[in-house]
Amino acid sequence: MLAELNASHLEHLVIGGGIQLLLWPFFGRWAAGGMAVAVFLGREIAQHEYKGGGGNVVSWYYGMLNHWTADSLLDVATPLAGCLLVAVAVSAWQRGK
Repeated sequence: MLAELNASHLEHLVIGGGIQLLLWPFFGRWAAGGMAVAVFLGREIAQHEYKGGGGNVVSWYYGMLNHWTADSLLDVATPLAGCLLVAVAVSAWQRGK
C-alpha cells in the first residue's frame, strides 16, 4: 500500500496540516485535526457518489460503501496520520515541560 503513495497524498498531508494549524487557536489541536480529516473524508465520499451517478441518484450511504480504492483510502489516511502525529507530538512535548 505504501508503494502507491503519489504527489496528491503528499499534498493532502500538507493541506491537512495547514487546516489543522489554522483552526488550532479556535478549537484546539485535536478538534482542528479532526476537522481537517473530515474535509478529506467528505471529499472522497462525494467523489464516490459522483461515480455512482450523483447524489440525487444514489442512496445516502452509497459513497461510504462503494468505489474505495487504495488511492482513495490514502487520500484520507495521509492527512489523518499527519494531524494525529502533530497532536500527539504536541501533547507529549507539553507533558514533558
